[in-house]
Amino acid sequence: MRFFEYEAREIVRRAGIPVTDYGFTRDAQEAKTIAERIAGPTVIKSQVLSGGRMKAGGVKFADTPQEAEDYARDILQLEINGHMPRGVLVDPKAEVAQEFYAGVVWDGTAKQPVIIFSPVGGIDIEQVAEEQPDKVGRRHFSNLLPFSDFEAKEVIAATGVTGSDLNRLVPIVTRLAKLFVENDLTLAEINPLGKLADGTFVALDAHMDMENEARGRHKALLKDLGVGDEETREAREPTPFELAGEAVDAQDHRGVAGNVTEFDGNLGLVIGAGGGSLTLFDAVRAHGGKPANYCKIGGNPSVSKACGLAKLVLQKPGVDKIAVMMSIVSNTRVDIVARGVIKGCLEAGKDPATTIAIFRIPGAWEDDGFKILKKYGVDFCDRSVSMYDAAGRAVAKLRR
Repeated sequence: MRFFEYEAREIVRRAGIPVTDYGFTRDAQEAKTIAERIAGPTVIKSQVLSGGRMKAGGVKFADTPQEAEDYARDILQLEINGHMPRGVLVDPKAEVAQEFYAGVVWDGTAKQPVIIFSPVGGIDIEQVAEEQPDKVGRRHFSNLLPFSDFEAKEVIAATGVTGSDLNRLVPIVTRLAKLFVENDLTLAEINPLGKLADGTFVALDAHMDMENEARGRHKALLKDLGVGDEETREAREPTPFELAGEAVDAQDHRGVAGNVTEFDGNLGLVIGAGGGSLTLFDAVRAHGGKPANYCKIGGNPSVSKACGLAKLVLQKPGVDKIAVMMSIVSNTRVDIVARGVIKGCLEAGKDPATTIAIFRIPGAWEDDGFKILKKYGVDFCDRSVSMYDAAGRAVAKLRR
């Protein structure tokens, strides 16, 4: 779940990291009032969950409060990469002596957070790493053990920063690392972190993403920030097809039959087994198939949920076949899934024998499930056929 810049700034401020005297508003006239309070040149920034604000005209520099109002009015009506702004952030135009970068990101391979620091800020850290690798410091740290100042000092000093700058940056990076862990974030980035003429540092911009599953742990924070329970904060809003998938999964508490993502292909998928579902999705593509969707099924969903998922996928335009596949799962009853997907085919007015391209779900009550599939003439296989080969059989049927 992503945060708008003004929300990320508030999280930074609460952690004790210095920020500018900014203001957020949805009203152009109020932007003028904020600029009058700042009493100096300001920057008017569009608040969208998208990059490229500067190039799109979503960042303007105002010398007077009236200019701030005029720019705010234009920016509030400016769509950027398909996003309309939540509002505008009115920020003092800081005179900085140098821009730095400080960030913490989750390393999925190491299963630990990693601090990234650079004395070269204001541009993408990836560009700095490519062009000036000696100016980028990295250090993994535990998200279970207490974070120490020394860990922050080590990663900053590795980039050549010394003296008073080092001493002033250590507490900032330490607080950034701690807020990352405390708020279950996957990204906490300050770029640029500006050094002012008097030698002090201030966060001039911030980007933060929270682990979606952790929202329940941080209800108080989200409420304070005004983040509604209904806000997905995803890269794009869910499609009607995806919302319908959520409704199917919400029918009852038994198992999973949802987490639907829509694609443009012609082979519908009813797949599951955690990482196995991703493997199956990739296997379909490796064989030249074009998935119409991604989804998850497992954990003994009810017949009605399996039926609803299959029926939903079959109602997608351009889809006339589905592949029902899972990895080796011992707790999912094969007969329940078989009953469900066959029922979904029949309710969609389709013949299960020609509609189900392949059925590969090894698990509990396997023999009973296979008997049901035989009755309806559905092509099925057991665990002796690999997931990759099962996906190939499904794709091959689309070419006939």
